[in-house]
Amino acid sequence: MVTMMQQSKSSKQRRRRGVILNLQGLERLQEAKTEAEYSENRGNRYTLEALSARTGLAVDTLMKVFACEAGVDKGTLKCCFKAFNLNLEQGDYYKPELDTLLIEDTLPSGTELPEGQVPLDSHFYVERSPIESDCYQAVMQPGALIRLKAPKRMGKTSLMARILDRASQRNCRSVSLSFHLADKSLFQDLDKFLQWFCANVSLGLKLPNRIADYWDDLFGSKISCKIYFEQYLLANLQQPLVLGLDDVDRLFQYPDLADDFFGLLRAWHEEAKNREIWKQLRLVVVHASEVYIPLNVNQSPFNVGLPIELPTFIPEQVQQLAARYGLIWSLEQVQPLISLVSGHPYLIRLALYYIRRSEISLPQLLAMSPTAPNNIYAEHLQRQLWNLQSSEVGLLEAYSKAIASPSPVEIDLVQAFKLQSLGLITFDGNQVIPSCPLYKQYFRAYFNGESPVSAAS
Repeated sequence: MVTMMQQSKSSKQRRRRGVILNLQGLERLQEAKTEAEYSENRGNRYTLEALSARTGLAVDTLMKVFACEAGVDKGTLKCCFKAFNLNLEQGDYYKPELDTLLIEDTLPSGTELPEGQVPLDSHFYVERSPIESDCYQAVMQPGALIRLKAPKRMGKTSLMARILDRASQRNCRSVSLSFHLADKSLFQDLDKFLQWFCANVSLGLKLPNRIADYWDDLFGSKISCKIYFEQYLLANLQQPLVLGLDDVDRLFQYPDLADDFFGLLRAWHEEAKNREIWKQLRLVVVHASEVYIPLNVNQSPFNVGLPIELPTFIPEQVQQLAARYGLIWSLEQVQPLISLVSGHPYLIRLALYYIRRSEISLPQLLAMSPTAPNNIYAEHLQRQLWNLQSSEVGLLEAYSKAIASPSPVEIDLVQAFKLQSLGLITFDGNQVIPSCPLYKQYFRAYFNGESPVSAAS
């Protein structure tokens, strides 16, 4: 008996040996896979089953490879790389000590709390092919303009960061600017706003602030801003400038300012068709809400360039993300979670985080009332309730109509766009419905006076 136990233990240890892809190897493999999806599969993402057929490896083995947590044979990695015309190099993997593997198997992985932008070096970022490859190609085009739109916490900022990072790797300068960083007072004065804008781009480029040298009251704010970019910022760069503008829908609250600023962006984009210096500027514009303010169709940046609307996760993407958390789930296992939150990336990742930490199981999560104080989504749901309660345009009342109706309902268009930006509704033609069962259950209980949680708690 002792001998059999020793043999079993020895066999278990041998199975734990192997090599694991490091960040360099994972990025090489992912990039080659993305390029193959774009060139050979019409931009459609390969399923695990398709990858299995291409590599000759079992689905479970492939999930271990991409999860980068359990060791596999070096020959397995070679098969993966060869399937995408790559040679496995020594710098693509590492061989952890056996003791390290044994310790890691007993600890929860995925301790990266899902919040804000997914870090550039995180392997918890899941690509939604062919979106990333389309953006990486577009940003290298002279005078490019990419428009990213999706509700909050769908991954817009994470994608923007990767576009800017990819551009930086290809000899571009990049600057990221969020309009949530601007003081409210700036939105009341176009001149101050454009000076703030120019100063922040200068700061991002590590160039001295020379606004006083280029600003001329005679020409006005917009011409001065253009001169500052053309004669100072772009003129002093030897590479293209990729400018990522996040949260631009904050300007929608100030229609006059928005009309002037967005008209300026459109004018710069048009200048690139005729003048070499403006071909150096590439724009990535990020917003959560539909454009609900009137903009001149010939002066709007929202009807030109490459439009990207981020979709929710499909089952294969959730399965892949689960594998990175060390959860080997079938497509059937991921479906109930997808149904609960309608594939919302942040809500999916939050669930996987807590499940991997063994703080809750999937069956427990699915059975738990969304109004329970210990529900993993309690803080997020309270925040959404607070967003509705603090709205000045009657969002709480408008959402109550969508929640109460058993069928799609029509509400004020501006209210609908704002609710959509929060991720609370989806459109069904000109009507709206709650975006997922989680919200529907929680807010139905709240509007019926049944919810024990409060936005103030």
